[in-house]
Amino acid sequence: MKDNKMQSPAPGGTPQENKMGVMPEGRLLAGMAVPMMISMLVQALYNVVDSVFVAQLSQDALNAVSLAFPLQNLMIALAGGTTLGVNTLLSRSLGEKRQDMADRAANTGIFLALLSFAAFAALALLFSRTFFLAQTDNAVIVEYGVDYARICLGCSVGLFSQFCFERLLQSTGRTTLSMYTQLTGALLNIILDPILIFGLFGMPRLEVAGAAVATVIGQIVAAAAGVVINLKCNPDIHIRLKAIRWDTAVIREVYRVGFPSIIMQSIGSVMVFGLNQILISFTEAATAVFGAYFKLQSFIFMPVFGLNNGMVPIVSYNYGAARLDRVRRTMKLTICSAVCIMTLGFAVFQLAPGMLLSFFSPSEEMYAIGVTALRIISFHFPLAGFCIIAGSVCQAIGNPFHSLIVSVCRQLVVLLPAAWLLARSGRLELVWLAFLVAELVSLTLSSIFLRRTMRAAEARLQGGA
Repeated sequence: MKDNKMQSPAPGGTPQENKMGVMPEGRLLAGMAVPMMISMLVQALYNVVDSVFVAQLSQDALNAVSLAFPLQNLMIALAGGTTLGVNTLLSRSLGEKRQDMADRAANTGIFLALLSFAAFAALALLFSRTFFLAQTDNAVIVEYGVDYARICLGCSVGLFSQFCFERLLQSTGRTTLSMYTQLTGALLNIILDPILIFGLFGMPRLEVAGAAVATVIGQIVAAAAGVVINLKCNPDIHIRLKAIRWDTAVIREVYRVGFPSIIMQSIGSVMVFGLNQILISFTEAATAVFGAYFKLQSFIFMPVFGLNNGMVPIVSYNYGAARLDRVRRTMKLTICSAVCIMTLGFAVFQLAPGMLLSFFSPSEEMYAIGVTALRIISFHFPLAGFCIIAGSVCQAIGNPFHSLIVSVCRQLVVLLPAAWLLARSGRLELVWLAFLVAELVSLTLSSIFLRRTMRAAEARLQGGA
């Protein structure tokens, strides 16, 4: 069944059965997740392309983009967490045949995207320079970083709108259409990067700022495509201008699920900021390696996140429809697929770390540090595959705080303290072991919480039967 041929709501306002409730789980998961995995891979590609071109300017330029990552991650945290809450509420409402609530979720989600943009535009104007001065006194890095952050945050209307409209498509099972919007923005970014960074074809040479301009143009175009496709090809929801407003009841439910996700991803920004401070105490090349690692690992993690995003509406819909057997089968298929992807990524990082680093024009020092770092860090990949999916299952069926507890323990309680303690040895290579230590703790907690969540869901559904 093609995405744009799904059944529309019945004339009386009650939606007919969505494919998420009837299609065999394996085919359904593949149909929903594969387009998202492809689009996520392209997203990872354009993230890497940014850094590859910027690295050709200088290591200081690469460091500036790497140090800006916590700010970008905060935006992604807010956008991702908010749209996760909208996605979950919308899919569950469709499963429960509550068309009015599904429409309210969609329109309120658009309002929240615009509100989030306004907040980050103000943050960019007021605090960008302070943020970089807190990390380094290298004037070149600071100037590059401020230029990059002010553009990416100050013009973030594209990012927040793109997240919103893509997730509305995903929530109703139209992941192929969502893929088209993501591909449009990512490919445009990739094309514009070298043109704006180096001043090709008569354009001004903008250097690091050019990477930021290319990014926001791609996001805005993708968001515009998402608006058009939702209006023309998504009959399961009804977007109305007058309904794009504050809705306390919907916002409360959106952030009941989404807020823990926002905190989890924001904690990632704190972790990156803290680890950068530990690494820069050894050498600036170590922070460049860490920045390169984050770009490279996205090629492994992004497909898993795409798989994960394909799973969430299926789980939410079938939980809302009281079909726990479909929830369990979808969950098991997704976990097995995620672990396989992460194991493949582990093998690549073990066998070809030098080749991966060569994309970033590394100095001899950065290359020597990076080969060891990539091999050590990648040991946690297969464990992370299970933990990512387990956390999202908990969120999708109403236990978001389990994932929050796991994330806080992994990144703040374990990873940062472990990295600090290992750094006290004076051996940089030992710092990278903190990732594996933290993931072992995450695996233990994720297993316990997933089991508890599934048992509680079964009890709730049986009690309501």
